[in-house]
Amino acid sequence: MFKRLSGILMRGHQVASRPSKDYPYSSLEKQKPYFKALGLDLYGFFNGTLNISIAPLTFEMIAPEFTFPLVEWTDLHPPETFSFSRCMVIFEGIEYPGWVYYPHPETKKNHFQNPSLVEVIAVQIPKIQYGDSLDVELNLNEIKVQAG
Repeated sequence: MFKRLSGILMRGHQVASRPSKDYPYSSLEKQKPYFKALGLDLYGFFNGTLNISIAPLTFEMIAPEFTFPLVEWTDLHPPETFSFSRCMVIFEGIEYPGWVYYPHPETKKNHFQNPSLVEVIAVQIPKIQYGDSLDVELNLNEIKVQAG
């Protein structure tokens, strides 16, 4: 069962889409081959994430479609666990397929996310900018949404 939530596009840590002070490469570009080998092909999606604030609501992954434990995708820090749940981003009336991208905080060295911020890997969305209103459809069988 999918639920449509209103959100605002926020600026993230900017490590998924480009080299940063933490990584000399796009972290998502580096992770994609590992995820593909584990059964999730993200090559048709943009090399970056949309950080969608659903505040004052928060979310929790409860039964994601994919969970990849302790992926050794970089030698810059210990392995991380990632979960993914299908979603849809709706911007200016157009639906764009995507995946909620959830690096598990217990295995993450830094770049912690607010529990009201849903990180989404989607196809490229023309003209979208920080501060834009959009909707996101989440699978309530896989993600619990609650009042913050």
